[in-house]
Amino acid sequence: MTKKQSQTKLKEIIDNFLLINLFIVIFFAIFFIFAVIMQINGVFVFLYFFQNLWNPLIVPLITILIISTLVNAINSWWRRKWLSQEEDI
Repeated sequence: MTKKQSQTKLKEIIDNFLLINLFIVIFFAIFFIFAVIMQINGVFVFLYFFQNLWNPLIVPLITILIISTLVNAINSWWRRKWLSQEEDI
């Protein structure tokens, strides 16, 4: 396997991981809304379950999502800046 193929495969794996991460965060956001609605109706078990998952699972998922977004933004900015400097030369 060439270097370009391995980089493409690695990029594909990372993209799939981040996409799955995004959908899990969306799922937990919907679950949180459901838990709050259930707590208003007097059923507290869903919010307690969500609170138990908050630190060990949900916070790292959100952190990975935010960091990947920042890295992507910095990478895009850097590439645009680098390409515009090449055109000036």
